[in-house]
Amino acid sequence: MPSSVIRTTGADGDFAALRAEFELPEGFLAEVLAEAEAVAGDPAEFAGGRVDATDLPFVTIDPAGSKDLDQATLIERTRSGGFRVHYAIADLVAFVPAGGAIDRESRRRGQTLYLPDGTIPLHPPELSEGAASLLPGEVRPAVWWTIDTDAWGEPERVRVRRALIRSSAQLDYESVQAAFDAGTPPGPVAALAEFGRLRRELAVRRGAVEPQLPEQEIHGGEADGWTLGLRPRNEVEAWNAELSLLTGMSAASIMLEAGIGVLRTLPAPDEATLDWLRRSAAAFGIEWPSGTSVSELLSTMDAARPESLAFYACTTRVLRGAGYTSFHSGPPELAVHAGIGGPYAHVTAPIRRLVDRFGTEVCLAVTAGRPVPDWVRAALVDMPEVMSASDLLAAKVERACLDQVESWILAEHVGGRFSAVVLRADATRAEVLIEDPPVLGKCAGAGLPEGERIMVRLTDVDVARRKVRFERLPADE
Repeated sequence: MPSSVIRTTGADGDFAALRAEFELPEGFLAEVLAEAEAVAGDPAEFAGGRVDATDLPFVTIDPAGSKDLDQATLIERTRSGGFRVHYAIADLVAFVPAGGAIDRESRRRGQTLYLPDGTIPLHPPELSEGAASLLPGEVRPAVWWTIDTDAWGEPERVRVRRALIRSSAQLDYESVQAAFDAGTPPGPVAALAEFGRLRRELAVRRGAVEPQLPEQEIHGGEADGWTLGLRPRNEVEAWNAELSLLTGMSAASIMLEAGIGVLRTLPAPDEATLDWLRRSAAAFGIEWPSGTSVSELLSTMDAARPESLAFYACTTRVLRGAGYTSFHSGPPELAVHAGIGGPYAHVTAPIRRLVDRFGTEVCLAVTAGRPVPDWVRAALVDMPEVMSASDLLAAKVERACLDQVESWILAEHVGGRFSAVVLRADATRAEVLIEDPPVLGKCAGAGLPEGERIMVRLTDVDVARRKVRFERLPADE
């Protein structure tokens, strides 16, 4: 079995060609950098009109090594038996003058792009990794969400204010998971496990659809080579995601009540799609009890089983068609995200995603009883188109990076044999997940058994086109 490590240097080991192919920006214009330097300033300059929340022991939880820290959190138990979630979000409006150079450039980019050899940030690093980032020990302007819930995690009261905060620690998913496993969770998020589990249960009841397909991840660099792995999402990451979802759903409720905003939307699957999904489950030998929703079925499945992986791949079809819906004079016709099981808006990652800055301003204005600023109203008109184009580019770049590393890793192993799980198949070929190294590829062959493990042979690698191809091995080989 070949190693999943590739050792390359120079043009054979970097992503310069891919960056050129997608015409990705290499840096920021001088006027953008000059404006960033001018607005970085002293945090004390932002104190006017803000609540001082620097005494609260917020913490951030992100992948290890992150510098663009959008969110800081603190969870408390209330005397009524519920929870109080404090969620501080980086306040980019404090640093991005409407209509200025940074604003114009961020509207062109839409979001931060993550490549194995470095990011292409939405905002200049002086802001995204410095003055605007919720780094530990630093006073930062933030938008402070305070969400009081009942004992089951359902929100009862939501407040949104501008504040000054100071994160007390920068934590990562692995270390926090280890702390929970050891029974010594960090104090500011000691209630995260209980709250996260409650919110996960609510998500299943709402009908949220979350296929647990393993996520491919690239590690390494030119000196040591690139490696591919599968990144399982640990419990802390899932619980932490529920805080963002709770805030985004609260933001959507504020927008819908006011009749203005921008939502992340996804229509519910039609009956034909659900019928196809039921037939797929039956073909994989997965029992689907009558009256059980897709969400409920997914919550009971073992992600380690090959038939589960194949079903997860099929379930992604339910999630196709996500987009953005802006509205100005009443709720839109499509106001829900079927994958989340309710209305949802992006407001928790403004350093990395453009739309969050404008959604946040809507919520601040509405909850304060003020008109939504004209510059926000104007931006909402084009936001669906801007963000949809940005999402499409981000998805293409991510897939291209994975395809490139896959081809580099396998280039010297044409003719090799691999164990694979068949995810989806048609009359002439199938999509397969190679188990070691973890590679998604196309496999030639008729009647390949979805949801089963097979042996395949690597028949071709085209590094320039980032393509790898397999064929099924006969049973006697």
